[in-house]
Amino acid sequence: MPQTEQVAHRLATIQAAREVVPSDPNHSARWHRHGVPSPFSRWNHHPEYEVHLITAGTGWYVVGDCIDVFSAGQLVLVGSHVPHHWISDLAPGERLPERDVVFQFHPQWIDRCADLLPEVGAARALLRQSRRGIEFSGPTRDAAAERLQAIGVTEGAARLGHIFGLLGLLSDAPDGERRYLAAEWSTSLDEEGTGAADRVDLAFGYIFAHLGDADLRLADTARHVGMSESAFSRYFARVTGVTFADTVRRLRLAQAGKLLRGTTLPVAAIAHRVGYANLSNFNRQFRAHHGHTPRTHRG
Repeated sequence: MPQTEQVAHRLATIQAAREVVPSDPNHSARWHRHGVPSPFSRWNHHPEYEVHLITAGTGWYVVGDCIDVFSAGQLVLVGSHVPHHWISDLAPGERLPERDVVFQFHPQWIDRCADLLPEVGAARALLRQSRRGIEFSGPTRDAAAERLQAIGVTEGAARLGHIFGLLGLLSDAPDGERRYLAAEWSTSLDEEGTGAADRVDLAFGYIFAHLGDADLRLADTARHVGMSESAFSRYFARVTGVTFADTVRRLRLAQAGKLLRGTTLPVAAIAHRVGYANLSNFNRQFRAHHGHTPRTHRG
């Protein structure tokens, strides 16, 4: 089964919705680790800020209107109510028992901390920026990953020390070690009702399954989710922040970049595999998206 079909089959089994982050009477903020497949791995949003570390595997991720590929070691800060999802490349029946390390904290928690501890207020600028999703790299990522994992194995003052240390590291990250992933997110899925996430999740599943088809069409996807073409076009763009055509383009070019680095397939074969019938069009769009040619990307 092709990789995109595997992803689609996984995606089709996941109910995407607002995630309810459970409270813990012993801790002021939630730390947890999970694998995939898992009820925690789905297209979702929640009021809590989230620091998300991938410790194993590769695949796709969606944060706000950003669509790209991930690998082990990725560390991202996701803002309040910014929709997100990480979808691993898995063979049928395959599991990754401990792919994700996640730390989630409510905006009220950080506000109350800042009221009592003015030093914490420095993190507020970082959290405002997290409406775009922020990926960290270099020494900041490495040190933050250590702090993040330490939160889960400590208690009391030591745990708080790691939490505030993590926020401090991310707040002080130099520009060269932070990358803003998306446009600032302003659409709340709550405004669209509980069915919004489910419809978009179903649409993503169809797109993944047919990504290699040169004739992947908006009309077919709209029919798959039970909407008219015009209504679905407006709906998809409003809920995800990205048009259907741009979503398909980003997914195809992200997949092409992954194949260029991970295989020895000729450029023409990769272009065809990700749904481009015209090699010149593929080369032009790849350069506009990645900033260099496919051959340069391969290195």
